[in-house]
Amino acid sequence: MAHPAIPALIITFTSRATDSNPTEPTQHTPMPLKVHVERLSNGQGILMQNMDLQVEPGSIHTVMGASGSGKSSLLAAICGTLPEGLHFRGTVSLHGRRIDNQPTERRRVGILFQDDLLFAHMTVAENLLFAVPSGPAASRRNRVTAGLADLELSDFADADPATLSGGQRARVALMRALLAEPQALLLDEPFSRLDAELRARVRQFVFDLVRMRQIPALMVTHDEADIADAQQLTRLT
Repeated sequence: MAHPAIPALIITFTSRATDSNPTEPTQHTPMPLKVHVERLSNGQGILMQNMDLQVEPGSIHTVMGASGSGKSSLLAAICGTLPEGLHFRGTVSLHGRRIDNQPTERRRVGILFQDDLLFAHMTVAENLLFAVPSGPAASRRNRVTAGLADLELSDFADADPATLSGGQRARVALMRALLAEPQALLLDEPFSRLDAELRARVRQFVFDLVRMRQIPALMVTHDEADIADAQQLTRLT
């Protein structure tokens, strides 16, 4: 399923909510992503129904299925960008709170697509800075510097994204999503445009960061090699 460019950017750069609720868990308490699908449908019929997923912090749950089975639509329902003509009935909870009744920008969900969607008119560092939540300028710049160091791309801070390799662009896109401080990460076949060798390296990089940051991640893919954990696998039929 094709993804709309503008909503993709909104999700990737979702900022932190400015209000707080004392009954909610603190930001530092990792909690699972819970999805209950009563029904996901389009004009032609039901894509999926009666499905429950629970993705623990630091784990990568994989959803596999044929084209048209509703994999990407499921991710759109979770992050709040379901296009007209698709209908979701169910609940999505993250970090101990229900989010399916919240606008996209308040759901704290990041997403990676097949395309990296880097801004061509910005440098690598500016692309990363765009995602960092508001705050003191020096602190925001320091987070970008640390992110570039994690990527081993410190020397590319002022580079044009077009000059990067495919693997470097994919890593920058991931770091940009993480700098937005999501509480969950969705992966919509993010490795499918990479060649086999590069795909394996970038896949491992993504999985390692998810585990290190203790973020629940939900991935849809066609490729069996993308499965991070055979015990965390849902096949759509």
